[in-house]
Parts: sequence; structure tokens; C-alpha cells
Amino acid sequence: MQAGKDKVISFHYTLTVDGQQVESSFDGGEPLWILLGHGQLIPGMEAGLEGKSVGDKFDLEITPEQGYGARQDGMTQRVPKKYFPQQGKGLKAGDTTVLSLKEGGQRVVVVQKVGSSVVDIDLNHPMAGKTLHFTIDVQTVRDASEEELSHGHAHPKGDGEH
Repeated sequence: MQAGKDKVISFHYTLTVDGQQVESSFDGGEPLWILLGHGQLIPGMEAGLEGKSVGDKFDLEITPEQGYGARQDGMTQRVPKKYFPQQGKGLKAGDTTVLSLKEGGQRVVVVQKVGSSVVDIDLNHPMAGKTLHFTIDVQTVRDASEEELSHGHAHPKGDGEH
């Protein structure tokens, strides 16, 4: 079976950026489970997985345009510490953290400066403007269940457990 829209795929991966390994699931980690075609991955990764089968091992290079986009100047904002986990305690310039949004949800940001009650952040994704290099090993390709399709994401055990 080949990976494509509405297929559940699991895979191990290593992400390398600028010659440095950023993360990997190969070292005893769980594979990533995805429902393809539902926007859970950056566009270049979705396209790179299309047509792959169990046992396929390959390298994938993703340009910024197919990844997290180009870096945009002026994407900085001053935000009260209350919008950060634990009110920004322990944050320092250069840290990557999660910002809780007023309208719900979260956004990954990079800290530029920490003041007594506010944090200056860069709203560009930390991987914006970077070429991403993935090494991928496909573990599973299967049809999505009706429940997975209605939920819009994969259930690794196929039983609706989240």
C-alpha cells in the first residue's frame, strides 16, 4: 500500500538543519503517526511522503518555501509574561518557547529579550528561512478509519485512543 491522502502513515525520522541534528525518533523514540492530506505536516513533508510504502528509507530536503516559510523582518512583539507557561520564569534571550494565544491555541516563538513584566519575541517560526534535511524510515501505511477521518488525525492504535 502506498501513502497518500486519507492514509495513516507512521515513520521514524531525523531532522538536520545547517549540519546539526535537531531531533530524531530513531533512538528508542516512538515513530510519528500522521493522517496524510489533513495539514498535519509542512507541505514539503506531505509531498515527500506521497507514494511511499512500508520499508521505504529515504532522505528529503525541504526548502523554506515548502517548510516554515521565509523569515520576515519586523515580526517582533512585546507580550506580557502572563501569556507564557509559568509566567515567563526562567526565560532568557534565544530560548524557544510556547506562547498561549488569547483566542486559544499556542504558537512557538523565540525570545529576544526578557523584561520585568514583558517578553520581546520573534513571531517567525524557529525553522523559518531554513532548509530542512530529513532521513525517513516508513514503518506503517494503512487506510484511515472512519473515526480517524472524522477526527482529522491518526490514532496510532487504530482504536480512537488519543
